Amino acid sequence: MSIADQGRQAYLVEAAELLDELEKGLLDLEQTPDDQDLINRIFRAMHTIKGSGSMFGFDEIADFTHEVETVMDQVREGVVALNMELVDILFKSRDLISDMLYDRGQDRPARTKEIIENLKKNVGSNTTAQDSEYNALDEDSDDDNQAGELNTYRVKFKPDKNIFFTGAKPLALLDELFDMGICELKSDVPKDSPLCRIIARTDAIPDISEMNPEMCYTWWDIILTTTEDENAIRDIFMFVEDDCELIVEKLTRSGEIDTEEAHDKLGEILIRRGALTPDDVDEVLRLQKKIGSMLVQSGKVSAQEVASALAEQEIVQKAESRKKATAEVASIRVDSGKLDNLVDLVGELVIAQARLNQIVTEIHSSSLQSLAEEMERLSDSLRDSTLGIRMMPIGATFSKFTRLVRDLSKDLNKEIRLVTKGADTELDKTVIERLNDPLVHLLRNSIDHGIEDPDIRKAAGKNKQGTITLSAAHAGGEVVIEIADDGKGLDSQVIRQKAVERGLIAADSDISDREVQQLIFEPGFSTASKVTGVSGRGVGMDVVKRGIEALRGHIFLESEKDKGTRVSIKLPLTLAIIDGLQIKVGDDNLVIPLSVVEECVELKSDGQAKESKSVINLRGEIVPYVRLGDWFNITSHELNIEQIVIVNVKNQRVGLVVDKVVGQHQTVIKSLGHVYQNVRGLSGATVRGDGSMALILDVPTLVEDVVAEQ
Repeated sequence: MSIADQGRQAYLVEAAELLDELEKGLLDLEQTPDDQDLINRIFRAMHTIKGSGSMFGFDEIADFTHEVETVMDQVREGVVALNMELVDILFKSRDLISDMLYDRGQDRPARTKEIIENLKKNVGSNTTAQDSEYNALDEDSDDDNQAGELNTYRVKFKPDKNIFFTGAKPLALLDELFDMGICELKSDVPKDSPLCRIIARTDAIPDISEMNPEMCYTWWDIILTTTEDENAIRDIFMFVEDDCELIVEKLTRSGEIDTEEAHDKLGEILIRRGALTPDDVDEVLRLQKKIGSMLVQSGKVSAQEVASALAEQEIVQKAESRKKATAEVASIRVDSGKLDNLVDLVGELVIAQARLNQIVTEIHSSSLQSLAEEMERLSDSLRDSTLGIRMMPIGATFSKFTRLVRDLSKDLNKEIRLVTKGADTELDKTVIERLNDPLVHLLRNSIDHGIEDPDIRKAAGKNKQGTITLSAAHAGGEVVIEIADDGKGLDSQVIRQKAVERGLIAADSDISDREVQQLIFEPGFSTASKVTGVSGRGVGMDVVKRGIEALRGHIFLESEKDKGTRVSIKLPLTLAIIDGLQIKVGDDNLVIPLSVVEECVELKSDGQAKESKSVINLRGEIVPYVRLGDWFNITSHELNIEQIVIVNVKNQRVGLVVDKVVGQHQTVIKSLGHVYQNVRGLSGATVRGDGSMALILDVPTLVEDVVAEQ
């Protein structure tokens, strides 16, 4: 990938994050339309997308965003009043920019024209009394920052010599910075306007015989007086921050540089110009007496008082230095493919570690045993660290659904509020990426089927505004995600009738309402009376269930008529490596995920014929058990004492009878081939230390089948 392509890729990533921030800002703005900070944040996001888009050749984005940014500027200045119609247009603008970014949709020109026309109509009929003042301001000055408090900043922008190869245009960045203030060289600048002085530093330009015309040798010092804050200045350089040296220092407020600040910085300026050396400055400064000594000599304060003040100053300086060091901890972007490759390598290391442990048990060498234990400790730490890198908070996914609920509830003329909990719950990035579609489908079901129309809710004594709660929490080695609504719930009679019509159950079948409700997971099952843009096409919960099961997860549904519905999803933290309990059945090795194992107990043979299914009394509780040998048709060894592994899935205990419990091992999960992917009770395979294969049990499915046959 060329440097220019890397620059464009960086823009794609950053612009996507800005669009997410823009969407969240617009959603918040609907709730608090008078929040000036939100309006400024939205404006800055638009401004950054536009400026950097132009710099990296995304002219379509730059041209369109300029139109939207102009309107947001007028909103920011109070010239245009914010209304819901304008917010809707801004949402559509955000979506169009996203499509432009990824080159999606053939109707973009038509959508662009429509949005710009709607913006102009809205602005034309929605100006405030400040309109004439705004126009007068435009005639007098190019500045749009006069309303706020002025601050003066010193900016050092020193691009890397190779910056042109990234596609970046330093002068375009300076133009963006220039627009924040007004260059004092302009003859029509009002005296109290923000100022911007840009000084080109050319001392690094080589002789023409040594010059490479494709290199950037110039850098710039900028003194900027503006109403914008430091973050807005840094946003301009967001996409080139890794390809330049950027220093932004705040001087003073109101454009007035105080004497001490000017004195301190004067020496630095002279040093940079080569007029002085640092030693020259230190020599002159040493001639000055310290203020503490002068105060003591004058009798104004005692020596002890000065010593106390100096101690306080030292502590504050250390605290500030520590705070600054913490703030400077940087993060880097890593391609997800590289991260996946790292996890694969760690998986191979875990397998190699298991082989080493196998050899140690055969050789009986104390020194080798010690080395193996040390290697195991290091591989465990490396595994945890690597998987920790892949863990991401699910809140980023949750935040996207706020827009979905907003748009869909508006289309269906419903009033719905989305409440999210546990946004900081971490989950493997691969799981999060593949979880998006199932969650979207569940939310759409809650909005369309669950939450009633406002009038119906009011007649039923409910709040007109329905609530959908989306939550996430850790539960042992799993994550539980729940989607709950306070809607009308599932009507078991309607589901039963539909199931009979489709031949899923007999008309006289005697099954509970809970079992009837689970029928909605059957392929093609739908209770929608008509086909809409949301539902009724028979592509429903069965797709959701398959998607969850593909993640080695499980989905459960609970519903009460007129009260609401709750869908729970249990997912593993990661799809790569787990802690497993290795067992033997006959000559075959199997692995049970340790997260579902409660304990191991013994089962003594009574000499009678062994049944494949039975129950045991476990400290007063009757627990069903199943012999895995009989269940999977594996020839087990005849043993007087068998081992039972007690597993727990959703508070349902089941015993799995095995020949031998080998012990706990890190398990690297390998997917089964297409032929074996749908085998009930198996979720994958792993490679043991001796190179042989062990199958990983899908315990929740196994428990479900065992309980169903009891």
